[in-house]
Amino acid sequence: MHLIKKYANRKLYDTTDKRYLTMDRLAELIKAGKEVKIIDNETGDDLTSAIVSQLLAREETDTDKAVPSRVLIQMLRKGRGTLFGYGKKYVSLWQSALTMSKDEIEKLVNSLITDHEISESEGNNLKNEITGFANHLKSWISDNIDQRVTEALEMMNLSTRDQVNELSKRVETLTKMVKKMEKKK
Repeated sequence: MHLIKKYANRKLYDTTDKRYLTMDRLAELIKAGKEVKIIDNETGDDLTSAIVSQLLAREETDTDKAVPSRVLIQMLRKGRGTLFGYGKKYVSLWQSALTMSKDEIEKLVNSLITDHEISESEGNNLKNEITGFANHLKSWISDNIDQRVTEALEMMNLSTRDQVNELSKRVETLTKMVKKMEKKK
């Protein structure tokens, strides 16, 4: 692990490599998979989250809304789309598990019907009830992941894909307007 001290003059000193670092070099270390911990030289406070936030957004983060440094480090290593990627993978994992469970429940209920432990109508009712619960759970998981991803992006002051797309459209519209104005001259 690279222990990095931040001095009052904003310089960063890597105690492992025994040299001063730039923010760019720090980002390279993190992207290379190196573990880092950044502390304030005077107080010993852990500044990792705040410094990595600066690397992501190149601006100070609101310390009341600090994101855990391990999350920020993973995001820097893998890019800003990481949060959405993890959310989608998480939802997909749960949906797969629920689908597998649905198949297993289908087999179990059919076995109960075949063994005459429950009637066919009871089996169908049981399948429908469990399927309804599974669908509700899938929807709940998906909605909550979307909400948590949005909240995390807001905490980190990162733009969403929709915001970037909207800004791109506005820039395109303004570019067209400027070209029209230039033609009139």
